[in-house]
Amino acid sequence: MSAAGKLLLYLYHTPVGLLRDSARAGGPLAQWQTARNRREMELAAGYLPALPVYGGGPTVVLHLLSGRKFWYQTAFCLHSFARAAQATVHAEIYDDGTLDPEVTGRLLRLGPRLRIHRPADIRARLEEFLPAARFPVLRERWRNYPNLRKLTDPHVGSRGWKLVIDSDLLFFRRPDQLLRWFEAPDRPLQAVDCTESYGYSRSLLERLAGAPLPSRLNVGLCGLRGEDLNWEELESWCAELIAAERTNYYLEQALVAMLMARVPARTIADAADYLTRPSRAEAQHPRAVMHHYVAESKRWYFGTGWRQIPP
Repeated sequence: MSAAGKLLLYLYHTPVGLLRDSARAGGPLAQWQTARNRREMELAAGYLPALPVYGGGPTVVLHLLSGRKFWYQTAFCLHSFARAAQATVHAEIYDDGTLDPEVTGRLLRLGPRLRIHRPADIRARLEEFLPAARFPVLRERWRNYPNLRKLTDPHVGSRGWKLVIDSDLLFFRRPDQLLRWFEAPDRPLQAVDCTESYGYSRSLLERLAGAPLPSRLNVGLCGLRGEDLNWEELESWCAELIAAERTNYYLEQALVAMLMARVPARTIADAADYLTRPSRAEAQHPRAVMHHYVAESKRWYFGTGWRQIPP
């Protein structure tokens, strides 16, 4: 970048972007209140008991990427699912590299059915099944783009169906559609986004996938089978996308959309029940089964969402 370009970035684009972000978040006072609410949520998560056991109810395994910045969201997500589903939850937590001993101890208080996959073990599995010499782009993205780890870490070198979910989800009613999928998974599962966010041009994505993309796919709920993933193809896709249109925050979502494009028969979570970006009114009085708090709905997540989960 030229000196003039850097000057324009720092003196215009960066401050304008910050002002826009502040406006979307409700302004400075609302941002201050949201930060305060976030701190209250983190404090409350430290007092959550072990995940409940429901004798006679279903048993499910949930896979989540987490770290120091998100551990408390992971804890509330798991508790809300267990209570809404009346299910015994086993949790597989993939450390994003930031879980220190203090935070790890807080997560482990959720009980013996929670397992944390440590970075050294994850890297060893990557070295075996996704070596950097053969997969240089995927490994570079794994190091510098944590979202990709939601795809690689649960599935590399693994077989079987797994439901990977985001930590910023809360469940308020029985997730019957998900529980039916858990009973007999036979096809991929996806959520629906509030808007289409793939980061790359649809024409490029569809050319690489060789099929029409699904509309508004969201990876907040993502059920895939490890042995169905072609890592050589994913490496090629990443390389071509980045060469053509650079890196993008939504790369992981684009890759999953391309994978799902190949599978017309898939389970699509009902968009009204598995809701991405709830409104303020919906967040205050949930009618949906699940909320995924993206973008400006983070304000309602920290303000009211987590407070509705039974202590």
